[in-house]
Amino acid sequence: MAEITYHSTRDAAREAIPFSQAVVRGIAPDGGLYVPSSFPTLNITDPQLAALDYEELAEKVLSLLITDFSKEELSSCVHRAYGSGFRHPGVAPIHSCGNVHFIELYHGPTLAFKDMALSILPHILTTAAGKLGIDDTIVILTATSGDTGKAALEGFADVPGTQIVVFYPTDGVSEVQKRQMTTQEGANTHVVGITGNFDDAQNGVKAIFADGEIRERIARRGYRFSSANSINPGRLLPQIVYYINGYLELVRRNTIRPGEKVHVVVPTGNFGNILAAWYARHMGLPVGRFICASNSNNVLTDFIRTGRYSLDRRFSPTISPSMDILISSNLERFLYELADRDPAKVVSLMSDLKNDGVYEIDRTMMKNMDDFYGGFADDTSTVSAIEELYRTYGYVVDTHTAVGYRVYQDFLRETGDDRPVLLASTASPFKFSRSVADAVGVPVEGKSDFELIDLLAERCCLDIPAPIRGIADRPIRHPETCKKDEMARVVEELLS
Repeated sequence: MAEITYHSTRDAAREAIPFSQAVVRGIAPDGGLYVPSSFPTLNITDPQLAALDYEELAEKVLSLLITDFSKEELSSCVHRAYGSGFRHPGVAPIHSCGNVHFIELYHGPTLAFKDMALSILPHILTTAAGKLGIDDTIVILTATSGDTGKAALEGFADVPGTQIVVFYPTDGVSEVQKRQMTTQEGANTHVVGITGNFDDAQNGVKAIFADGEIRERIARRGYRFSSANSINPGRLLPQIVYYINGYLELVRRNTIRPGEKVHVVVPTGNFGNILAAWYARHMGLPVGRFICASNSNNVLTDFIRTGRYSLDRRFSPTISPSMDILISSNLERFLYELADRDPAKVVSLMSDLKNDGVYEIDRTMMKNMDDFYGGFADDTSTVSAIEELYRTYGYVVDTHTAVGYRVYQDFLRETGDDRPVLLASTASPFKFSRSVADAVGVPVEGKSDFELIDLLAERCCLDIPAPIRGIADRPIRHPETCKKDEMARVVEELLS
């Protein structure tokens, strides 16, 4: 098996480091993101591949990308992540509505797609630290737009040798998401709301990572930073698996022939989830078009359509808050590939963004993005998509998945290309009970989001998932908030 190493998107010398070192660092010292030295390939038409269950497939795929782990080490990580803790035996089952096949990524402990990677990341990270002989306590420092935070907290709670600090925008998540985080148990967990939006939280975390003086001070106390955001390769790589698994499930059902192309639709704000699908294609997944779905914060739509990425726009709080993002961190990895892996181009573009708030890619890079389609759905269109799916198929989706469905409908009208579609269904509808209940005809006036969980379940004949059953009665353990410019101080105080 060929060795896969990792290097920064901004490093012209391409310093090659093993995966273990990359995952512990989380982000490169030069501010770039770690990418694999090459993409190993799978024979997607191999009948033996289609015979694997999710756990076996995860071990197969990740073994090609994490080559410095032994078979036993990787098998242990995979089993501890997916051997239990997911409510569906298939881990990420497919639900089909006509030609659209929803990959249900929300059957994990926190009801969101982030569980698919954050259930395994703690085991990968602690294994890597052990291989490197690291005795320091690893501090997971994370910004969240709602789902990453809870999934990371759940994954790292009481994991020996770790602490986790999560920052979230106090007014930028749903009430259910906020309660999931603020009631989190675990002696090593810390949750802090900030007065700002997700981009403020993400910028604050990046600034802490980049501050050498802070890193030196906490190092003297026996700590080192790492990340659970998808800037960390250990978060990104496990997401590749569910796209390959979803495709193989369509093969098993005889919905498609082995090797037949499908479209992939992904609702995304930070670009990591759709980047994982794009990485999957580099490993052999037959994908026709990548349909990138945004909400009203449609910076990605504009970028895909014009090649211009500009932060000169109004931030719009929406009913799909996990995508309320204007600075898409994982886009840097995509730029690196569009630029034919030229780090100088990436450095130049990132410099333009930092200094001018805008960058524009050249014609060659634009041509390399031909297989991407960008679209967006506002709140009104999102609600109508939820209502349409429920009325037509009796299927209930959350607001983010609805954005993906509506943008796919736009794509279909524009292109007439009706080949089978895999759509990443990113969260349980119960996490956004108010908007979903309203869309399916439940009276919401005067009701709390927690009351609406029960009413939504009753109206749609759904079982309330155990992780949020009775969540309104759980004690608040993390009431702390701070200003966005106080994040560094808060982290140092928590670690003192």
